[in-house]
Amino acid sequence: MIRLLRHAAQSVLLIVIVPVIVSAEVSRVEIVSRRDVAGGRSFGTIGTYEQMTGKLYFLVDPANKRNQVIADLDKAPRNAAGKIEMSADLVILRPRDPSRGNGIALFDIVNRGGSVAMTAFNGPTTTTPDGEVGDGFLLNRGYTIVRVGWEFDARREGAVRIDVPAAVGVTGLVRATFIPNNRNAEATVNDLVGYTPSDPASPKNTLRVRKSLGTDWVTIPRAGWRLAGNTVTLEGGFEPGHTYELSYVAVNPPVAGLGFAAVRDAAAWVKYAADATVSAKYTLAYGSSQTGRWLRDFLYEGFNTDERNRQVFDAVMPHLGGAGGVVLDQRWSTPTSLLMETATHFPFSDKKQRDPVTGIEDGLLENARAGEHQPKIFYTYSDTEYWERSVALTHTTPDGSKDVAPPENVRLYHFAGAPHNIGRFPPAATNGELPDNPFDLKLSLRALLIGMEKWVREGTPPPPSRYPRLQDGTLVRAADVAFPNLPGITWPRQASAGTRGVNRLLPKDGGAGAALPYLVPQVDRDGNGLSGLRLPEVAVPLATYTGWNFRSTAIGGTEQFFPLLGSYIPFASTKAEREKTGDPRLSVEERYQSRDQYLKLVQEAAAPLVKSGYLLAEDVPAIVKHAGEHWDLLARRPTTTSASAR
Repeated sequence: MIRLLRHAAQSVLLIVIVPVIVSAEVSRVEIVSRRDVAGGRSFGTIGTYEQMTGKLYFLVDPANKRNQVIADLDKAPRNAAGKIEMSADLVILRPRDPSRGNGIALFDIVNRGGSVAMTAFNGPTTTTPDGEVGDGFLLNRGYTIVRVGWEFDARREGAVRIDVPAAVGVTGLVRATFIPNNRNAEATVNDLVGYTPSDPASPKNTLRVRKSLGTDWVTIPRAGWRLAGNTVTLEGGFEPGHTYELSYVAVNPPVAGLGFAAVRDAAAWVKYAADATVSAKYTLAYGSSQTGRWLRDFLYEGFNTDERNRQVFDAVMPHLGGAGGVVLDQRWSTPTSLLMETATHFPFSDKKQRDPVTGIEDGLLENARAGEHQPKIFYTYSDTEYWERSVALTHTTPDGSKDVAPPENVRLYHFAGAPHNIGRFPPAATNGELPDNPFDLKLSLRALLIGMEKWVREGTPPPPSRYPRLQDGTLVRAADVAFPNLPGITWPRQASAGTRGVNRLLPKDGGAGAALPYLVPQVDRDGNGLSGLRLPEVAVPLATYTGWNFRSTAIGGTEQFFPLLGSYIPFASTKAEREKTGDPRLSVEERYQSRDQYLKLVQEAAAPLVKSGYLLAEDVPAIVKHAGEHWDLLARRPTTTSASAR
């Protein structure tokens, strides 16, 4: 008992810090708990780490030009000094001995309140003390890891979130779409979790349905459904696979764009304030999926410059963001939304280009807000971002007709064959017609991070960009993809790129609603990508890996992709088996002489990637080990296995 009491006393500590004028944007810091990371485990030469948890309090100047971009800022309450107050959750992991750190603060831009950097770079994590930081890669390298809340509607348990003021006196409709997977009568619309209906019975509240992509919306009679919070109940139940849109009247929306300012000011505090709780010479931001899109908007809206006109992040890594944004800095923000059809808004590329739809010239980085303090940037993405997030438009003209080289401070890395959401291994089908794609690209992210380190600290150029291009035929129209004719498998030709989303900062909303060009990577005769980073699992394949997967018949809507899900289609084991099923791809026995020869080819495929900085030599054994497990899995399959059919 005495030991437990001593531990509790050491792990809970209230600290209130009022910074001096050097960092007035962060007005106060509360650290409410401190504890050992990973049970006090030592990480290489860095030693032990501690985790600090608390809150940051901010004062935002509404008159500062850097804040003028924030929607509804003029409607937020102000204190006696004319400033806007807000607070955000704060989590810091730092070396117990800060002098042993590497001088870099990695801002882990939380996705719906949860960490993304830890699993991306440290591998699988668990809830146990020993496994909470995976294999400890980031900690072994001495990073200080910082998480700051930015999303007002993050509701998961333990979410790192923000409290922002409301736009007082504003009334309007909040809306979101959803696709049920079953015929239940009740559906909770998670995208609207941050909003309470002002009048659940209001006739202004609407529910619409669309049977399939491209069909007309039909309004459901008001008497046929009822609303309680963000949960809607429909008489007769919902139809799986149909798309529904719920809208209802709400009041006092949050000034959600302040989430950008919170991360900006927290990073400036770490980088510039002499009395900050943690400090770092360099700052790097990593976001994935939702927060990969978030980082694109963060840069575009000019938040990499703080109120004092100082650069915030030295480097940024938006992972799996595609050409999309996130609905944050606008009235009735729904940042949780996947926005599968409307996430992509003009401008698409970093360079300023003329939009053929509106005639407007704009660029993600080349604009008056973002141009001054551009960080070094790695954009990393999977096949899914081509099929579902129009990422090709980040390196082509807006009409998709010509290649456009990235700026000197930018690198693009496409992981051929990779999915957005990585499926489990051994592969299994979940919501798609095919098993989920288990191809894991994360080991390459570790090597790229080291490349970014060297670029920031030493000026050493990172590995060259690797992505498909129109000029060499590795980027093509979706209708021209040479995907093999596999029996019983839906061909992706019928897919659609969707339409542009809204950009409230441009006239005509940036051409919202205009159809997007549909360009995707060309594939080889197996259906695997020809270009980009072909990691050993794709370069020496045992299967076809895609970034798309059509919805299963069990959940309806089979004409459309299940969001962010890839497919895994293994090769037949023998020539006789593939001929029996009509599979045009060579079988495993026709490709490889033996398991040993296959694993040797995997090692040989990894070697040039290590030399060029796309993989770490220390991670190659894990790649070879997994390749052996994959071989053994296919060797145990019944020889009667055939392609999944609809």
